[in-house]
Amino acid sequence: MEPFRKIKSIVTPFDKVNVDTDQIVPKQFLKLIHKTGFGKFLFYNWRFDNNGNQIPSFILNDPKYKNSKILITRDNFGCGSSREHAVWALKDYGFFVIIAPSFADIFYSNCFKNGLLPIILDSKTVDSLFQTSSEIEVDLEAQKITTPTKTISFEIDGHRKQILLKGLDDIAMTLEYEDEISDYEKQATIPSLL
Repeated sequence: MEPFRKIKSIVTPFDKVNVDTDQIVPKQFLKLIHKTGFGKFLFYNWRFDNNGNQIPSFILNDPKYKNSKILITRDNFGCGSSREHAVWALKDYGFFVIIAPSFADIFYSNCFKNGLLPIILDSKTVDSLFQTSSEIEVDLEAQKITTPTKTISFEIDGHRKQILLKGLDDIAMTLEYEDEISDYEKQATIPSLL
């Protein structure tokens, strides 16, 4: 994973509650074996009609939000099944930050494991961000969101913050302790099978 520091972007206002992982990436697209390639299937059933044509009224089909890296949404985002593919689809599409009043627990955890920053803010603050039409900046190190009119602080677990700042996935975190693991293995007594 790439280290995460700051992102500056317009926001995509995705005004829906209880968005489940089957809507984020429908089950028929879970056949890929890599973490990439899922972006084209993001919100597929909402983005496209039965003939595969874009639905113009869907927010992601608005050219204004084509290069947006920040998604603003409502309560309980990422509920439903625990599929990690949902996070892969959001990241592959180009989102680096999701801001909401609440997230489903497993989805929230999967975000950090895949370099996506989920930020929890109160509903009133999220409402105000829905009204922002210009770029905002998300600074993970400072734990601040800067809009043209205000600065908003956000909370994040220190360990998860370091994972994103360093760009570590589960394997990379383990490899940080490679010397200690090697030392332990050298000292460990392995019983003989003879």
